[in-house]
Parts: sequence; structure tokens; C-alpha cells
Amino acid sequence: KKLNVVLISVEAMSAEFLGSFGNTRGLTPNLDRLAAEGLLFTRLYATGTRTVRGLEALALSLPPTPGHSVVKRPNNENLHTIGEVFADKGYEPLYIYGGYGYFDNMEHFFGSNGYTFIDRSAIADKADIHYENIWGVADEDLFTLTLRELDQRHAAGRPFFAHVMTTSNHRPFTYPAGRVDIPPGTSADGAVKYTDWAIGDFMSRAERQPWFKDTIFVFLADHTSHGRGRTDLPPENYRIPMVIYAPGLVAPGQVADVASQIDVAPTLLGLLNISYTSQFFGQDIRVAAHRHPHAFMANYLTVGYLEDGKVVELGPKQAATVVDATTGASLMDAPGAGELIDDTVAYYQVAAMELGRLASH
Repeated sequence: KKLNVVLISVEAMSAEFLGSFGNTRGLTPNLDRLAAEGLLFTRLYATGTRTVRGLEALALSLPPTPGHSVVKRPNNENLHTIGEVFADKGYEPLYIYGGYGYFDNMEHFFGSNGYTFIDRSAIADKADIHYENIWGVADEDLFTLTLRELDQRHAAGRPFFAHVMTTSNHRPFTYPAGRVDIPPGTSADGAVKYTDWAIGDFMSRAERQPWFKDTIFVFLADHTSHGRGRTDLPPENYRIPMVIYAPGLVAPGQVADVASQIDVAPTLLGLLNISYTSQFFGQDIRVAAHRHPHAFMANYLTVGYLEDGKVVELGPKQAATVVDATTGASLMDAPGAGELIDDTVAYYQVAAMELGRLASH
């Protein structure tokens, strides 16, 4: 199905901020409306606690191997990405970012893996910037840039896959004054509410574009606002929202199967009925997750695996534990614990070996 795709990864948008997940503070009316009118994934987990981990998972469909994200590693060129798959089908893959591309090696990674890279330096007229800080321009200005770039591709007759990365919901939580009823620079709640406002404004403007009716929009977080808790990898601290929104193309509903960010690329490609030879570790959530629900998550030192209410945590020096996903209690003596550890080691070891193979080329 030759539909455009706009994937917006929102800085630190934990599921706990959304009314769709029980928040009562009214921070996300626009995302909540999109969730009600679109396809909401209610048990999706981020693979890490930093933006580069989310970018890695979304682009490569790869578990978060120990150490630095692939985005920041050497020899990370010409990898198998969702952008490459779209390019093979005649799309132009875009990565559009509100900051500068040298941050976290983003420009090199995306530019070396088939994407057209666009950052804040593409905004030539300073009058088009309502606010900026060290992380990037305000989200509304990023979305203005996005609309300009997408209009150009449509006018040229080129279908697009655009990955857009926001920055406003990041400390120091600053944004243009007067947009929401929480003053800039005071709290994460204010930044969340502003980002939601900017998303609502973006969708209002996008609806007036000729390409809107042929476009699938995806909204999800790059990571959550916090990681560690009662255990190294408490699943509730990695839970993020994802909404697929395309009126008349994607039926509203909810998907409650456990999945992670590495499953997003296969899900989108499956939704578009795209056939491709895959090196992805993820699976189409709509089709496969109910048969084998599982998720990957990590912090800098610990990598983990969630399945059947259990979390395996693998640490330095071959440390391995199995804990209850809800209580954090040890399950090392539970039936099948050893097998679950072996499965987890296999996932991460094969992912590391695959990266080594690709880097050697």
C-alpha cells in the first residue's frame, strides 16, 4: 500500500502522562483524542532510558546490546534499517530533528544508513523560530519544518517515510510562553502539555495538506522519564504509549499484547503489506505478539527481557537474575528460570554477533 508514513518519536513521553493510561491531570488532550480515534498500543515498552536507544530500536529493530547505542558506535554505516526497506520500495526516508545533527552522532548514523537528514540548520529564517534552547527549536517550529519538507516531497511526487524527533519535553522544560496554562521552565508537566499542544497544532495543519488522506501517523516515545526503581529494570518505568492514526485507513481500537520498540518497524511494514527480506529481531505486533508476547529493555549496565510476567536481568560479569515483573521478588528457583535466562542470553548474544558481522563489512 503506497501510503506515506510520519513517525513522531516524542522526547520522554512516559505512558503515565497520558489520560489514556489513567492520568487525571489533563496534560495530553490531543494525544488522548488521537488514541481514541486511532489504534492504541497499551503494553509497549521502551528499550532504554535515552533517546539514542529509542532511535536504535526504531531504525534497526534490534535489542539494546550492552554499552553504547549503535547510533553512537563506530562502523555503524550501511545497516539494515526500516529506512532502507522504505527506500527499496521507492520512498524517500527522512530524519527530521529539532536540534543539531552532531549531537549523539545522529547525522552520521542516519545519513550513512539511507536517510535524508534534516536538522534545525534547515530553518534559515530566524523568524520561523518561536523558541530554542540547547536541545533544539520548539516543537511547533520543528513541525513547521516538517510540513515544509513533506509538502516538497509530495509536490515532487515522492512518497515519504519521515521519522521526526521532538525535543521540547526535555529539561529545562522551556517552550514559548502562552501556549499552555503552565509557565515554561517550571515542570515536566508543563513541557508534556506543551508538546501535546504542538502535536495537536501539527495535526490541525497536516489535515489541510493534500497528502494527509494518504498518510499514516505514528506517535510514540523515544524513552520514558525515568528508569531504575525497585529493580534495575522495572517494566512500569519503561512503558510508553504508541498510537497509529490514519482516519479511513487504520481502524480505531486497542492492542494489549506485550511488545517493545523493536517491534515498531515490522508492525508498520506489515500494516502497509510490504514484502521484504528481514534482518529485524522484532515482530509485527498485530499479527505475532499474541502468540509470543515479549519485550526488551536496558539501562547502561543491565540488559533485560520481559516475558510471561517475569523479567530477566543480565548484568556485568555474567550476572543473571529472574524477578517477578510486578513485585520484583526473586524467581530464580521458579520452574523454567534457567531456560528463560538461556533464551535471554541467546537474544543478546546473537544481536551482538550480528552487529560485529555487519561492522566487519
